[in-house]
Amino acid sequence: MYHARRSTVSGIALVLVTAAALICIIGCGKKKETEVRQGPGVGMTAGVVLSVGGLGDKSFNDLAHAGLMKAAKDLGIRPVYGQPEQMAEDEKYLRDYAEQGFDLIVGVGFLMKTAVEEVAGEFPESRFAIIDCIVEEPNVASLVFREHEGSFLVGALASMKTRTGKVGFVGGMDSPLIHRFEVGYTEGAKYVNPDTDVFIAYVGSHTGAFHDPVRGKSLAISQFDRGAEVVFHAAGSSGNGVIDAAAERGLYAIGVDANQNYVAPGSVLTSMIKRVDVAVFRTIEEVVHGRFKGGLREFGLADDGVGYALDEHNRDVITPEMLARVEELKRKIVSGEIRVTDYYDTIAPDES
Repeated sequence: MYHARRSTVSGIALVLVTAAALICIIGCGKKKETEVRQGPGVGMTAGVVLSVGGLGDKSFNDLAHAGLMKAAKDLGIRPVYGQPEQMAEDEKYLRDYAEQGFDLIVGVGFLMKTAVEEVAGEFPESRFAIIDCIVEEPNVASLVFREHEGSFLVGALASMKTRTGKVGFVGGMDSPLIHRFEVGYTEGAKYVNPDTDVFIAYVGSHTGAFHDPVRGKSLAISQFDRGAEVVFHAAGSSGNGVIDAAAERGLYAIGVDANQNYVAPGSVLTSMIKRVDVAVFRTIEEVVHGRFKGGLREFGLADDGVGYALDEHNRDVITPEMLARVEELKRKIVSGEIRVTDYYDTIAPDES
């Protein structure tokens, strides 16, 4: 695997990687090399440009990386990922990968919309994907999720769990996408109990709002001080601070994107799962099998693209009655009996 910390792999690094590969062939034997690189995607390269903040967020970026690694393991593709240190570098990573002829280039996050539009337009023969927004280019697959549906379910669980009738929400960047989580969560909480108070706070209106755990923790503590017993975060690595605050107070946080129940067992009520890993893997798989097409791909409750997490880390804090109720709500959303408000439907198209 090549990790492009800088936009172009240096000649020295390439020589070292090549030498390492030769050592593996000599030392491990040809059979071992075949086992490492086999599958229908051998000879193909997929590149993922992570959102600012990179690996280690226990959330969005880590999931995209996991999908890439699964494709390497199961399909045999060569995985490359880049970690821009600031948004201004996004376009350079995307363009470098296109110039190198990668078979698929994935931009992680709505903040890359302009960069993907620009580079995809320059390289019409290349294949691109972007997560969490729609790019109107024929060679771009737009991978979006029905976050409001999953957020409704965890809002319902929060409302069932609280004894004070108060819950909280901490968003990362104040943006239409994160308002989608907020609105779904609020509707779910109030569906269970219309009198539930939902405290709302955002880390900021800048891109750094997704990786400021100190600020995330401070906002969560403020909501706990006001009586909230459960706080849901949709804040990237800033949400790690929300989970820390819940653990310190003996109260509950709700994780996001990845299953974060393990981060503080017993203090994470559940996590709103958003299968970015599945979306990345399936798109690479489409390329490998010659089925890739530009356009919209939407993942929701009906196909387990979003949901809530239940495992050994939170089974003791979700009662059988709560579980039965949330499963009933899930069935009603999938059938259309409950229609969760999509924040995007409430704003002008150019605002989304």
